[in-house]
Amino acid sequence: MIANNDQNKQLPNELKSTFKELHVLKHLRKAGITKSFGFSCSYLFQLIFCLIFENKNWFRTLESIKSTDLPAKDTVYRFLNQSTFSWRRFLTFLSAHTIGKVTKLTDHNRPKVLVLDDSSYNRNRSKSVELLARCFDHASQKICFYKGFRMLTLGWTDGATFIPVDFSLLSSTKSRINGISTKVDKRSCGYKRRIEALQTAPEQIPDMIQRAMNAGIDASYVLMDTWFTYQPLIKDIKEQGLDVIGMVKNLKQRYLVNGKRVSLKELYCLATPVEGKKGLLRSIHTTQANDVPVKVIFVRNRNKKSEWLAILSTDCTLSDQDIIRIYGMRWDIEVFFKTTKSLLKLQKEFQSRSYDSLISHTTIVFARYIVLSWQNRCSTDQRTLGGMLYELCDEISELDWAIALQQLIELLEDTLKATNKKIQKLIKSQLQQWIAGLPNYIKAYLPISVCES
Repeated sequence: MIANNDQNKQLPNELKSTFKELHVLKHLRKAGITKSFGFSCSYLFQLIFCLIFENKNWFRTLESIKSTDLPAKDTVYRFLNQSTFSWRRFLTFLSAHTIGKVTKLTDHNRPKVLVLDDSSYNRNRSKSVELLARCFDHASQKICFYKGFRMLTLGWTDGATFIPVDFSLLSSTKSRINGISTKVDKRSCGYKRRIEALQTAPEQIPDMIQRAMNAGIDASYVLMDTWFTYQPLIKDIKEQGLDVIGMVKNLKQRYLVNGKRVSLKELYCLATPVEGKKGLLRSIHTTQANDVPVKVIFVRNRNKKSEWLAILSTDCTLSDQDIIRIYGMRWDIEVFFKTTKSLLKLQKEFQSRSYDSLISHTTIVFARYIVLSWQNRCSTDQRTLGGMLYELCDEISELDWAIALQQLIELLEDTLKATNKKIQKLIKSQLQQWIAGLPNYIKAYLPISVCES
């Protein structure tokens, strides 16, 4: 027997409809991720995509019973290590298309925001990974370093669904362990991303936001943590037409109040106390040193109630409560980091040394999260049930057709009972030949007695 290796049947039924609905493979081809011979890129992409749902990595999959129907080990690694594939374009196309579908389910008055944050990408056991660097772990309570990258991520959220839009694996120029491979074509997308890895986060953020806006992603605010709320970056984002809401630290940044340049602590003393609102301490309108008008509110630190936290907003028309509520949407990206690392095997599934492989696998993990986010939104949002009306209409019309066919057969059987046996035998033989030539899906709607006879 010859095995039926249909490449289109490798996706589970739960994912097949979502792939078709989000046009995942279409975006893959549109981004130029194609091959001229061998296993297609769509097949290899689906193969890697489904590894997490089988609870196996590529090594364990090759040792399983299904290994005879799978491509060789080097086929997948050549696909991941290809430097000419534009994985950033694919992620932008997929996220923009999904955000467009999510936006239709969201109230127009509900704020839609872009969220910026970075997270550690650990490769502590590696030595020869391209552009590997020694990075400081600012999330740890102790002073510690790790080997790996900083994963700068831009995401979109409406408060209910988070969609990753863009990312960059940042290395370092000062503490870099390994350099760029000399075998990479300098005209390729992979080489350009290697050059970006040596830039700082503030240098890349305006371009990431601009790419998201060019893709048609709808957002009004950019949310940041204290690591990114620097005045030059805030001014750049403001010039792109977006407002910034972020937490600020008491650093060397100065604010203008009545012609005086004051620090954040001095600004707290000048701010007007707010009464009757739990957790909200003070609020003040001011101007940054680069002439950007902002509103700063001070809230109580829940972890240490003797201290306060400052949240800055370039949209001065927002109320204090709205600023706190919108900034709270930033937590979605923390859930995203936790999910991709703990459940979607972001850092553990492949242990490649190529920087291209890190980029491609991270993009596939982000695509997994987008697909799961859309499925979760469809299962929890009642407005997604509207499409069931059309499916129900199709089912009802199909059911009417089946009933009409059964009634026709029953009417013919009743008519035959009134005739002689010779005519009954002739008509029944003709009817059996007609039924035998019907497709199986039509036979399923006929009475069982007729099919057996």
